[in-house]
Amino acid sequence: MSARRAVIVDIVRSPFGRARETGALASLHPVNLYAHVIEQLVARTGVDPQLIEDVITGCVIQVAEQSGNIGRQAVLAAGLPESVPAVTLDRKCGSAQQAMDFAAQGVIAGAYDVVIAGGVEMMSVVPMRINRMGKDNEGSRFHARYPDGMIRQGISAERIAARWRLDREALDRFSLRSHQLAAADRDGAARDIAPVEVTDAEGNRRTVAQDEGVRADSTLEKLMSLKPAFENPDMAARYPEIQWSVTAGNASQVTDGASAMLIVEGGVAQRLGLTPRAAITHFAVAGDDPIMMLTAIIPATRKLVERAGLALDAIDAYEVNEAFASVPLAWQTEFGTDPDKLNVFGGAIALGHPVGASGGRLVANLLRALEACNGRYGLVTMCESGGMANATLLERL
Repeated sequence: MSARRAVIVDIVRSPFGRARETGALASLHPVNLYAHVIEQLVARTGVDPQLIEDVITGCVIQVAEQSGNIGRQAVLAAGLPESVPAVTLDRKCGSAQQAMDFAAQGVIAGAYDVVIAGGVEMMSVVPMRINRMGKDNEGSRFHARYPDGMIRQGISAERIAARWRLDREALDRFSLRSHQLAAADRDGAARDIAPVEVTDAEGNRRTVAQDEGVRADSTLEKLMSLKPAFENPDMAARYPEIQWSVTAGNASQVTDGASAMLIVEGGVAQRLGLTPRAAITHFAVAGDDPIMMLTAIIPATRKLVERAGLALDAIDAYEVNEAFASVPLAWQTEFGTDPDKLNVFGGAIALGHPVGASGGRLVANLLRALEACNGRYGLVTMCESGGMANATLLERL
């Protein structure tokens, strides 16, 4: 009996809109946005909806309009058969990547033949901190272990910049690169995007077909003129090494968006006449210092390449989420990887970061990068709140 293999048939995502009252997607309900992406994925692939055995969904802030297992609500809103179940998970920024990994692991294990993995986050509708409501988010036992308390992610990004000796200009140059690459990839990104019909504040219908956050006119001078976003005297006393280099310009954008991919067992895909784009071959998750918070991509990457038996330089393209510019730059510095293989179509600094959905966007960009360079292997890794990370290896088919 041949080994089972999990393959990606295709990925569809929404355009990403700025998470503000006037943002491109802000008038939409999260269920409707995610349902649209699922519906378009099914239409593009031609898969029989009756064959879909589960929909695994990433969503971080599961309250208000995103509560009640939003994956199941979107399945029904998309018109899929009532027999299609769904589950919604939260691994912070890596939620959609974790949905993909769980789906692929289920296929390899024989639990599924056909499954959708995706994610959604409407950060204009359900803000990041709404679930805290002024309450203690960790509890007394956590505080006993970490008596100094958690810090904001921006402070963690500052600590990373200091540890890996990344100055303000390096962060801003990387951010400018992100916008330039994303702007140059407008036509390429259209391959992944399912345009969305919205109603604006004046009641007019219009189509959103591009990511709203890309700034083609960004310059280094503009970026260097921005003030540090997280400067704080208490944090300066606690971490005197910080140089206060993190700004709104070298951090990811708060964003609305959704993504979904069809994952099928390889032999089943062949029988159904579905053409896969890549196989999902190896997985890793890792934890690290929760106060440093954003560095677990490094042990996750090490674990992944050890399992795969590959050297990093044998991998043809890398997607490392641009939560802050210091994060992928620290990863690149740590491993000495080729910068020309990293985030070749831009990243979250330009495109935005709808936290529950971003994993799908990273994988979509990675597949197109492999196809563009005729590469074989691609790596995607994502830092996550609480000091965690996912890392996944894909093989282009």
